[in-house]
Amino acid sequence: MPGEKPLESRVDAVGRSVLRQIVESSWVVTVFAVVAALVLGAILIAAADARVQETAGWFFSRPSDFLGAIGSSVGGAYSALFQGAVVNFGGGTFARVIRPLTETMTVATPLIFAGLGIGIGFRAGLFNIGAQGQIILGAIFGGWVGFTLDLPVGLHLLLAVVGAALGGAIWASVAGVLKATTGANEVIVTIMLNNVAVYLIGYLLTTPILQQPGNNNPISPATPPSARYPLLLGSQFRLHLGFLLALAAAVFVWWLMERSTLGLRFRAVGANPHAARTAGMSVPWVTVWVMAIAGALAGLAGSAQVLGTETSGLTAGVAASFGFDAITVALLGRSKPLGTVLAGLLFGGLRAGGFAMQARTGTPIDIVLVVQSFIVLFIAAPPLVRSIFRLPTPGGPTRAEKRAAAAQARTTSATTQEVQA
Repeated sequence: MPGEKPLESRVDAVGRSVLRQIVESSWVVTVFAVVAALVLGAILIAAADARVQETAGWFFSRPSDFLGAIGSSVGGAYSALFQGAVVNFGGGTFARVIRPLTETMTVATPLIFAGLGIGIGFRAGLFNIGAQGQIILGAIFGGWVGFTLDLPVGLHLLLAVVGAALGGAIWASVAGVLKATTGANEVIVTIMLNNVAVYLIGYLLTTPILQQPGNNNPISPATPPSARYPLLLGSQFRLHLGFLLALAAAVFVWWLMERSTLGLRFRAVGANPHAARTAGMSVPWVTVWVMAIAGALAGLAGSAQVLGTETSGLTAGVAASFGFDAITVALLGRSKPLGTVLAGLLFGGLRAGGFAMQARTGTPIDIVLVVQSFIVLFIAAPPLVRSIFRLPTPGGPTRAEKRAAAAQARTTSATTQEVQA
């Protein structure tokens, strides 16, 4: 019909509206979303426990056995998860006691980098789903600079880090340029680029470009010490300088989005691209810049892997699932730097502690993935969390106001009936 917006524009507007509701949800909703996910995870842990299943058979005669089995199963699993992610109280030595915390920070480093990049895209109204491919390209560029060039200490690491950021930025800019020039949907383009990156690194690891000389396995040469992130706490821990660089990146993103003119343009385009265009802003230019910066941050996540955590050689699994987990990290952190750092640490702890939970209690590590999935579900549906925990709607009436309005309605209705009678 004349004057009616095209379907693609309406879908895009709805997507922006939903994303804005998620990003602008309150911290209370975020906390309760995690709590709800942990509760559901506890139910699954109890349901999968053999002792719980056994005691359920005589629940009505001795319910205490059933409840005790649930407490033992859930308490043991979550206690092992905590000790594997934060502090190991039975470690004996100080190094063993704090090792879980250092592992959490190590695992969280690429999540923070990639989550910051995805968060910038979300606040600019772009669904960057391509962090996985951008991490891979960052690892390829950074790793190649690391094991190919022979440079002095310091300079070598700096160029390798810059190479990783450049690789991620180039890969993300492909989607940005296509979006800016042709209107191609960035979700579809970035997902396709993820697949291209996976096959690209698999191919390059079979060529002299990346493959280790004299080795038929798809692995690159080891990263030399001059191109590695220095270890922060000595050789007995894996925590490296990349974690501090991730924190510095969070501070930079805060300054960029909250204090710089460029960040103002990003947020303006994310809030209303039509109004931003009317105000004289170049929406295509902003789109390319957003994707380039987001890709550079994801590329730094790749550098954390190949230059810090996995220095023995670049493999096809270097990105693991960090790119996809970072989407949840950005959503959980409401696309804000501080929230992204905290969410990255939470997910790093879940990943690091999940192995300890499985080893000590036999609880399947898949439970951790289920908890993460539930977090995604609840974060993506703030009204559901508010409904479960009876939280007030932002800007809506309070419970007292609702009760007063209901009482007023009843009084009005009774008065009307008396007048009619």
